[in-house]
Amino acid sequence: MVARVHTLMFQGVEARRVEVQVGLTGGLPSFNIVGLADKTVGESRERIRTALAHSGLALPPKRITVNLSPADLAKEGSHFDLPIALALLSALGIIEQESLSKTFALGELSLDGRLLPVPGILSAAIRVRQEEGTLLCPKDNGSEAAWVKGLPILHVASLGEAMEELRNPTERPQPRPLAAACVPARNDFSDLKGQESAKRAIEIAAAGGHNILMIGTPGAGKSMLAERLPSVLPPMNAHEVLETARIQSIAGNFLDEKDPKGPTPQRPFRAPHHSASLPALVGGGRNALPGEISLAHNGVLFLDELPEFSRQALEALRQPLESGSISVARANAHVTYPARFQLVAAMNPCRCGYLADPKRACRKAPLCAEDYQKRLSGPLLDRIDLFMGVQPVEPYRLQRGASGDASKTIAARVLAARERQSVRYLRKKEKDHPPIVCNAHVPTASIEHFVDASDEALDLLRQAADQFSLSARGYYRTLRVARTIADLAFEQKISHLAMSEALSFRNLPLQTAALD
Repeated sequence: MVARVHTLMFQGVEARRVEVQVGLTGGLPSFNIVGLADKTVGESRERIRTALAHSGLALPPKRITVNLSPADLAKEGSHFDLPIALALLSALGIIEQESLSKTFALGELSLDGRLLPVPGILSAAIRVRQEEGTLLCPKDNGSEAAWVKGLPILHVASLGEAMEELRNPTERPQPRPLAAACVPARNDFSDLKGQESAKRAIEIAAAGGHNILMIGTPGAGKSMLAERLPSVLPPMNAHEVLETARIQSIAGNFLDEKDPKGPTPQRPFRAPHHSASLPALVGGGRNALPGEISLAHNGVLFLDELPEFSRQALEALRQPLESGSISVARANAHVTYPARFQLVAAMNPCRCGYLADPKRACRKAPLCAEDYQKRLSGPLLDRIDLFMGVQPVEPYRLQRGASGDASKTIAARVLAARERQSVRYLRKKEKDHPPIVCNAHVPTASIEHFVDASDEALDLLRQAADQFSLSARGYYRTLRVARTIADLAFEQKISHLAMSEALSFRNLPLQTAALD
């Protein structure tokens, strides 16, 4: 008899059904796993053998063959331990095959038979609910799986407990969902004095989900501005929370034993160091895990010292900035992760940072600025919506200057603008297209339908496009920014003033950003 147990494998954030087949035949005793299993899956032989011994069971002196079907897809991860062990027990007649017919099992076995938590349970739970099955998982994963409503969950602590439950089913209490992680914002815009124009640019970026690049001398406050952006962003809706949580689950971010937290409506904020490698930024590696840009999905990706990142890593941002997803190509698989993030970048005008200060500028100025700024390619800069020069605040203003609006006040204006956008884009939903939540996500093909501008504003934009040689992408990005400015002002049409302000952010050359 061939015993069968269902489990799942992960391709990006999607879970795909896998059938674990175990057959016992005569011949020299052996334990073989076939079906493109990686080293982690292959090592499960020894974990299963020892875990069964601790449960008082021994493998028979037969030829044991485990097949992971479909056999032409690579299988990775330690979560195959439990389904292989259960299929083997079914083949030995210890567990009835019928009790496993609608069960999807995932879990890593320790040598003493305990079940250890595994990543990706949230995506697995969503797929099992679609299959109308029952999820059998480690006890520490139960609270994560409970976020999927209407799913029967068997969360057990050991292999012995799983065997007992499958042999003698009982009414077990369902696990409670993990409490949502809610970290209060520690950084507030009221802490910043001065920088009114930079605060205005950040508010526009937050209201429309636009990418922004800040250029200024060291200590001007670029990082402080970026770190306070999450305090004014609106919370994610239910669809965005689920999308983001699935990525966090695949990355194993819900497996903190000391302080486990569940999905949160707060938007993620990722700030990788400029020494981050290409796989760390865009995803990949041996297990094709999501990178920083996917972990920042529906949130903010802050890249400080932008030109210091490797050229290869920066150019890899071009596709996800445009499409909202990233495809990681490997020798045996292609994995696609969502990556619709808001890029917030900061840089100095040159390597020394003091291009505009003749007393502190290096001897190579201004040639050093040209070399430094050339590290950023034109196609990458063309995908940024707002350029902002950040000037340092005089020390006496830091002591006596006014603080300006608090984050709570700015967040209210941002939320009002986002609500106007939600109403606008709810009127027309395009088939097979993700829902539009902000102006930055409006497809180019639909922008003429959604963006209503006055004739004076459009004439100004055409003149600026001719004078400053705006690309087609730059033209439409300016139009989106102008739409956001009009939403903040509660204007039905884009006015001449709103278009002027949008162009002032769009046409800010890098060289003059530090000199103006």
